[in-house]
Amino acid sequence: MKSIEATGKTVKDAIRNGLAELGCDSDDVDIQVVEMGSPGLFGMFGKPAKVRLTVKADDPALDIEMPVLSLDAGNARKPKAGKPKAEKPRAEKPAKAEAAEAETEEAAAEEAPKEKKSRNRRRRKGGAKAEAVDAVETDEEQSIATPAPVIEHEPFVATAEDTLSDDAKKAREFLAGLTERMNVPVEIELMETAEQLRMQMAGENMSLLIGRRGETLDALQYLTSLNINRGREEYLRISIDTENYRAKREEALRKLAVRMAGRAKKSGRRVALEPMNPYERRILHSALQNDPEVTTHSEGEEPYRRVIITLK
Repeated sequence: MKSIEATGKTVKDAIRNGLAELGCDSDDVDIQVVEMGSPGLFGMFGKPAKVRLTVKADDPALDIEMPVLSLDAGNARKPKAGKPKAEKPRAEKPAKAEAAEAETEEAAAEEAPKEKKSRNRRRRKGGAKAEAVDAVETDEEQSIATPAPVIEHEPFVATAEDTLSDDAKKAREFLAGLTERMNVPVEIELMETAEQLRMQMAGENMSLLIGRRGETLDALQYLTSLNINRGREEYLRISIDTENYRAKREEALRKLAVRMAGRAKKSGRRVALEPMNPYERRILHSALQNDPEVTTHSEGEEPYRRVIITLK
């Protein structure tokens, strides 16, 4: 569980500062007041309030690492026309630090035009071929952003035992064998349709079968799918869930997407989220696809591919 300490003039200010740093809502954390703080005499010799915020991780669906902010010169927020904002006074930096920072900014400013010219040169050289590659990459991101139909949102209604197919019974027997070897016996209900086979597990210690961020649950689903679809002509989609984990995880990811989009808008920087599987990345893309101020894309190679939120 992630835990930080935050300070402020008052306890309320300290909590607000801590929530902003974590990117969480008050419902997502446990709050402990470390120091109440005091205003001091005539505004002097005062003590700031201090609180400790701990992200709740009892529900595996909420076990999400906090994303990181990264400065992207190409995606930084441009100042809007109108009344200029007053700059806040900044603490003076040592001469060496200012010189190093100025040197870094100057080098970045010189590098940007070079990189832009290099990209233009490559595009002219590649001609139609380069345009075709760009089109493929764009189409790929658009396909990721398009939410696939999620049949799991339909109410789960168990199929009568006497109407279950042999494949459904085989899947239940295989999954029961896996969980028994893990020393976590479960009761399994099946809902069989023409499109897929949904399996609901119930019992004690279900968190052991969910695992960290659903990794164990995904592994059980993958192995069961391999076993059932071996030798089949038509692919049967297998979906395994317990304690409504997948719906809660999806809801947590959608809230995270909206919250991190707000952080990107406020900071003017892009936000890089933790690596996720393709299914969870699609949830994030779809959650923000109608936002007029931000756009999303994926970067990296599997299994470290992650969603990046940038300003339009």
